[in-house]
Amino acid sequence: MSLPSETELSNQMPWVEGATRVFGVIAHPVDHVRAPMVFNPRFAAAGLPHIMVPINAPPEKLEIIINGLRAIPNFGGLAVTIPHKMPLADLCDSLGTAAQLTGAVNAVRFDDDGKMHGDNFDGAGFVAGAVGNGYDVAGKAILLIGAGGAARAIAAALIEAKIGKLTIANRSLGKAEEFASLLADKTGFADVHAAALVDCDGSDADMIINSTSLGLKRGDALPLALDAVRADTVIADIIMVPAETEWLAAAQKAGLRVHYGRHMLDYQIDLIGKFIGAL
Repeated sequence: MSLPSETELSNQMPWVEGATRVFGVIAHPVDHVRAPMVFNPRFAAAGLPHIMVPINAPPEKLEIIINGLRAIPNFGGLAVTIPHKMPLADLCDSLGTAAQLTGAVNAVRFDDDGKMHGDNFDGAGFVAGAVGNGYDVAGKAILLIGAGGAARAIAAALIEAKIGKLTIANRSLGKAEEFASLLADKTGFADVHAAALVDCDGSDADMIINSTSLGLKRGDALPLALDAVRADTVIADIIMVPAETEWLAAAQKAGLRVHYGRHMLDYQIDLIGKFIGAL
C-alpha cells in the first residue's frame, strides 16, 4: 500500500507549520469530542493556517491547564464540553450574556494579554438545529433532563424561542428547583417547573431532551424510560459520540422520532468559530 502524497494529505487536513494558530476542544474524557472533525476540514477548505486538537483536562487539573494555555501566544481559544462548562465559566475574566445567565461556557477565547472571555452557544445551536431539521419548538411542552451547564443554555434558548412549557427533571430535586427559580427570575418565563427525575415519565411532553452525560458509555442507564411516552414525542440527545446513544436506539425501535446531538454543534460552528477567532 502506497502512502498518500503531500498534496493528498494537504487536501484532507490543515497543513501544520510554524505560523499555525492552535485551537482546542477541552473535555474529560475526550474520546467523544467531535469538534476537531468539524473544524479541521473547514480550516483546510478555507486555506486557514489553523488546527484544532483535543485537550484532555481532568477536573482537578483544569485551572493548571488553562493557565498554561493562557500563556501560549499562538493558542487562540477553546470549544468547551462536559464536564468543564460551568467550572471554566468561573475562571473567565469576562462572560457574554448567555454565559452569565447560564453560569456556563462552551467557548472561550484568549487575548494577547492572556485574559479569557467566555460565552455559551449550546442553546442557540440546539434550537437552530431542531428548527433546521423540521421541528419548531415554539409553543411546545419540553421535558429537559439535567440541570448542568448544557441544560441551562438550552433552557434559556428554548424560552427565547417561545416554547409553551418547560419541565426540568433532575436526579436532585433541589438542584432542579434552584435552576427553575433562576430561569423564572432571569427570563420572566412563568411556565417553568422542577421535578425529580424518578417521578417523570414524559407522558405530557412534546419533546424530551437528555442534557446529561448518560449515554457516553455503553451500558449507561437510560436517561428516562420510554414506556409512557406519546407516539408523537420527539426524543433528543446532546451527546455526539456515539451518534446514536442506546437511548436514541431504544426510541427508534419504539417508532419515535429522534433528534441527534450532532445538530447542536453543527448549527453553532460558525458562532463558536467566529467568537474564538478561528473562522
